[in-house]
Amino acid sequence: MRASEDILDAMCRIAVEAGEAIMEVYNGEFTVEWKEDESPLTIADLRSNDIICRRLSSLLPEIFIWSEECCSTLFAGKEHKTFFLVDPLDGTKEFLKRNDEFTVNIALIHEGTAIAGVVYAPALDTLYFGGVELGGWRREKGELSKLEAGSGNESMTLRIIASRSHSSPEQEVWLKSLPLGYTLIGVGSSLKFCRIAEGVADVYPRLAPTSQWDTAAAQSILEAAGGRVVDIQGSPIRYGTNMPVLNPWFFAVGSGPAPYIGN
Repeated sequence: MRASEDILDAMCRIAVEAGEAIMEVYNGEFTVEWKEDESPLTIADLRSNDIICRRLSSLLPEIFIWSEECCSTLFAGKEHKTFFLVDPLDGTKEFLKRNDEFTVNIALIHEGTAIAGVVYAPALDTLYFGGVELGGWRREKGELSKLEAGSGNESMTLRIIASRSHSSPEQEVWLKSLPLGYTLIGVGSSLKFCRIAEGVADVYPRLAPTSQWDTAAAQSILEAAGGRVVDIQGSPIRYGTNMPVLNPWFFAVGSGPAPYIGN
C-alpha cells in the first residue's frame, strides 16, 4: 500500500482544521487536567481529537484510528495492518508555556511503516507533510517548499536538536561522549524532526520515553526528505497496534553518515 496525494491532502486539511480549534483555546483562558501518567490535558486536546477522529472516520471509515486520547471502535484488541496514528496536540507542555511550539500529528501506518504523515504547527502557521514516493514538503504562511534533510554542515560542529521539556541522564552521557564540538538547539514537540528535514539540524537524540503517536507522522516526513529515524542499534523505528505504546530510544538524523549512533 502507498498513500495517494488525495489522502495526504485530506490529512493536511484535517490537521489544519484541528489546529484552528486548538488556537481558539490557546488565545483564550483554559484549565488544565492531569492524566494518570501525570501528563497535562486541556480542552484543546479533546477538541482537536474529536475533529480528527470524525474527519478521518468519514474519509476512510474502514481504517482503525489510534489516538493518544481515544481508540476507534474497530480496535477490540487486535492487530491492524493499516491504521491512522494520531497525537491531536503534541507538546501540551509547550502549549501551556505559550511558546508556540506545539503540533497536530497525523500518520498513516501500513505494515509497521509510517507511509504518510502530517505535522501542523498552528501557532506558527506552518504545515509539514510527506510520505513514501510523495516527497517531504513545508507550507509556511502559504508558501510551499520541498524539504531536503541535510548531510551535515561544513563547520563539522554537530547541530543537535533536543526537547525543551524532556531530557535524561543518558542523553547527557551521550553528549559528553561526542568527539567533536556541537551546538544544542532546544525545540518542543515533533518540530524537532521537521527542523532536521529542513536541513537546519543534524540529529535529534531521544534517550528517554516517547509514545508511538509522538513520532510517527514526523518520522514519515523526515524519511520523505531523505533522513531516517533509527533505534540505538540502527534499525528503523516501527509502529503497530500489537506493539508496546512506548518507542525504543532513537536517533533522528539527516541524510549523511551518523557515526555517533551507538556511542
